Amino acid sequence: MKIEGCRALVTGANRGLGKAFAEALLKAGAAKVYAAARDPSTITDSRLIPMQLDVTSSHDVAAAALGCSDIDVLINNSGAMLSTEILDPRAEQAMRQELEVNLFGMLRMSQAFAPVLAINGGGAIVNMLSVVSWYVYPFNATYCASKHAALAATNALRIQLKQQGTQVIGVYAGFIDTDMAATVTGEKTAPSQVADRTLYGIRMRRDHVYADSAAEGLWEMASTDPGKLEVLGQQLWDERRAWIS
Repeated sequence: MKIEGCRALVTGANRGLGKAFAEALLKAGAAKVYAAARDPSTITDSRLIPMQLDVTSSHDVAAAALGCSDIDVLINNSGAMLSTEILDPRAEQAMRQELEVNLFGMLRMSQAFAPVLAINGGGAIVNMLSVVSWYVYPFNATYCASKHAALAATNALRIQLKQQGTQVIGVYAGFIDTDMAATVTGEKTAPSQVADRTLYGIRMRRDHVYADSAAEGLWEMASTDPGKLEVLGQQLWDERRAWIS
């Protein structure tokens, strides 16, 4: 589908990747971009339409579906990452919080806007996933679990919404240079690159967007020899533990 002239809603649009998505849509010629955030006063770009939205609130999601009934692109960008190992005493609480945003928030938005998109010709739903949709980074295990679940939900949405003409896209990236990955010292991808590759994926009707070299490499491994990903996870864990001791 065309980005030029589209009407889009981006969740978590006040900073980081969400802000990059909103800016990329405007640059590509979108006719209208709703920028959703828990605090809409943090949306300062006058070209955007601020929307109050907490994806964990059914009330907010329902209100957004009424207030943005003209959209044909939904970008589910909101995310939570609490960097928690699986045997950490806080793991259950962390996983519940991450699932509430990364899975159930995405699901609420998709359920609320699927009828809107159908009325408006099908359009597209973009779900921001991660390379850890495919493997477990052990220092962030609860987040990985939420992204594994979000991938399954995304694939199910694609199957169910095909008949109404709605494209469902999963976007995968490694660490992105935003506040969420502020403590990461390794290679990080510019948010603008993720946004640009995603819009290209919408234009080309791609079901999956590999937004950086980490995604490209890890998907190659996941699709050809998934056992290597298990070995990688164990190596990362063992090396960190050896360094600490």
